[in-house]
Amino acid sequence: MKILLLDKNHPLITDQLLDKNFILEEDFTSSYDEVCAKIQNYDGVIIRSRIPLDKNFLEHGKNLKFIARVGAGMENIDIPVAEKLGIQLINSPEGNRDSVAEHVVGMLLILMNRLFIASQEVKNGIWLREENRGDELLGKTVGLVGYGNMGKATAKRLSGFGCKVIFHDILPNLSDEFATQVSLEELKENAEVLSLHIPLTEETHYLIDENFISEMKNDFYFVNTARGKNVETKYLVEALKSGKVKGACLDVLEYEKSSFENLETENEDLQYLLNSEKAIVTPHIAGWTHQSKEKLAQVIVDKIVAAFC
Repeated sequence: MKILLLDKNHPLITDQLLDKNFILEEDFTSSYDEVCAKIQNYDGVIIRSRIPLDKNFLEHGKNLKFIARVGAGMENIDIPVAEKLGIQLINSPEGNRDSVAEHVVGMLLILMNRLFIASQEVKNGIWLREENRGDELLGKTVGLVGYGNMGKATAKRLSGFGCKVIFHDILPNLSDEFATQVSLEELKENAEVLSLHIPLTEETHYLIDENFISEMKNDFYFVNTARGKNVETKYLVEALKSGKVKGACLDVLEYEKSSFENLETENEDLQYLLNSEKAIVTPHIAGWTHQSKEKLAQVIVDKIVAAFC
């Protein structure tokens, strides 16, 4: 099988697939139109986020048997068209679930204990204790929206901090030793920390909007390591200003480019998040550890080999 690699990834992908007698070609620079013009020559394509695989692209790929995304989200692929054309879709959420879970816990600890703020103050000669009194995770009820690979890994970590973890998911019967499945209404009634672990779909676009926030009974901390467009940012900012949201940990932003490589929009809401002590913002790196880079690649290779060897 002939495979086109459109993004740079861990070299083990190339090494291991060549050992299995796949034919590999790399193209990290061609434009969307240039790739469309030649995609019919390949049986498979391995991607991250550089090029959207839309209906036009997929129809040009007349011989594609699979698309493998090194990562979890598949929103840059027209999934209904791919399925209609019989193209197998492969992703690797198992590869960065641990990295995401650790990032969630890390951001919460930094925010709730004012660690970054206090550290910067001391480095600038300011010694404030009462003003930097923290808030413990112990005893908090954490509500997860989504209980796939990322949600489960996060629940496992938070249960170790003495949190009560509840979650809502569209699939039934997912409760385990780390978390209990509840209705969305029950989650809104009880959660003191809200963390998203969902893909970006028509149903989850702007899931966190004015109504969702207002329906949360408690003032709460908010964490998003999923997709920026799961959240309507202007209402999150309003809630931060009012105190309804006590603090926000954001690894993803509504204003990111589709490639996740930078921001495409700047406005007052973004500036508020970047300047507020109530918000921690990181550049879409929750699943981006040295270890996850290798694990993501290995999962992709294992799934390709299992399906086509």
